[in-house]
Amino acid sequence: MNFLKENIAIALSSIKANRLRALITMLIIAIGITALVGILSAIDAIKNGINSNFTSMGANTFTIRNADINIKVGRHGRAAKPSKSITFKEALKFKKDFNFDVSSSVSTMASGSARLKFETKKTNPNIQVFGGDENYLITSGYELEKGRNFVAGEINSGSHTVIIGKDVETALFGKVQAINKYIKIGANRFKVIGILKSKGNSAGFGGDKMCLIPLTTARMYFGNDNLSFTINVLCKNSLLLDVLLNEARGEFRKIRKIPVSGEDDFDIIKSDNLATMLIDNLQKVTMGATIIGLITLLGAAIGLMNIMLVSVTERTREIGIRKATGATQAVIKNQFLIESVVICVMGGLIGIVFGIIIGNVISLLLNTGFFIPWFWIIMGVMICIFVGLVSGYIPAKRASELDPIESLRFE
Repeated sequence: MNFLKENIAIALSSIKANRLRALITMLIIAIGITALVGILSAIDAIKNGINSNFTSMGANTFTIRNADINIKVGRHGRAAKPSKSITFKEALKFKKDFNFDVSSSVSTMASGSARLKFETKKTNPNIQVFGGDENYLITSGYELEKGRNFVAGEINSGSHTVIIGKDVETALFGKVQAINKYIKIGANRFKVIGILKSKGNSAGFGGDKMCLIPLTTARMYFGNDNLSFTINVLCKNSLLLDVLLNEARGEFRKIRKIPVSGEDDFDIIKSDNLATMLIDNLQKVTMGATIIGLITLLGAAIGLMNIMLVSVTERTREIGIRKATGATQAVIKNQFLIESVVICVMGGLIGIVFGIIIGNVISLLLNTGFFIPWFWIIMGVMICIFVGLVSGYIPAKRASELDPIESLRFE
């Protein structure tokens, strides 16, 4: 232990004696570690954002929707085509017959590219129009910021009322009060009765670029032969989620008259399954980002090795004096190795701090809050020690093999 402390003290004194060179070396390592830790921390922040978005939908929610079924294409391969659409009649029958302690809703995407207008202002043609019932907000994880939800009478009568997302409010009204104002969706006028809280527009989901109209109204103005309906079910007791999911599968198979030996022609997806699918896709991004970060770190390691070789040349006379006073090859080698590791760790700590900052900037943009990526902090320190040993080995070996007599003559 005393030997290690002594070598670290020597390394620190050497760093103080060559501040500029040591600082440049630390910055090289800091840039490499910042790239690695920053990218990976940012990806962790994105994963946290995905999880929090889907958690807000409720971990006890599942969705019944159309399934993609595989068909044969030629002699080889398979392709996917949509299964038979879930009809309005089937969805309503399920909602009526599924007599468990749940809240269920029926909805449909009436349009994925609508343009909404208010007086002279209009949105881009990228607003999603959903038709839903009075339970849609509860089962889909949306919350109202202002106004109110639909009532059953508005759903049944097909009223011209609408609940708009935050982006729609900003685009059409700015700071003007939106509640009780009339907007146009296509050629039809709708009264704004509610504003949704912001959810963001990640991963291709509706987010804030959406509006909700009564389900009957959506069928009236946007109905066509291909219109399909989705059923969302919110279990009030999360412990019964899997049981109720299986009950729902059996009930819907009965509604669709699927034979006992037949395969499901619909999908039932839990909300956390969607998050898992997205996170699985991020694994490839993580792999690519890791490779990029490691390439950056490799460049930093080569730079450190080069500077350490220069340091050995500059300190040849010092090495000769140490050997003349009894220092062995092992002592000289360990001294330079520890010096390389100390410089690398000090630079790495700077890089880790910047990496954490980058990760948390992304996290704040996604509204997932501040976090400390302990895993990447520990990994960053371990990588720094490894890089320090690898980068310092050749210079340390060269220093330890110098001839003491020739070293003392060096000018």
